[in-house]
Amino acid sequence: MGFRLPTIRRASFSASQAASKSVEVPKGYLAVYVGENQKRFVIPISYLNQPSFQDLLNQAEEEFGYDHPMGGLTIPCSEDEFLHIKSRLNGL
Repeated sequence: MGFRLPTIRRASFSASQAASKSVEVPKGYLAVYVGENQKRFVIPISYLNQPSFQDLLNQAEEEFGYDHPMGGLTIPCSEDEFLHIKSRLNGL
């Protein structure tokens, strides 16, 4: 069981529509959207307990509140900054 984004069923799909179709997130993970292009990352929920990730969550709350236009959690930082934090968290 995981989070599931809603899907829209149509008679025919283009390649980009098929790629944006519902994507499951494994149990114990969550999807976040990062950077100017809103790149999607699937991260372990254990990150939620880490102070550096909690700082990102506080920034997200200040900027977006709890209304996230992507249907998931939007993190207001660059992809490079997020990847740096993610690599540090993976080393724990």
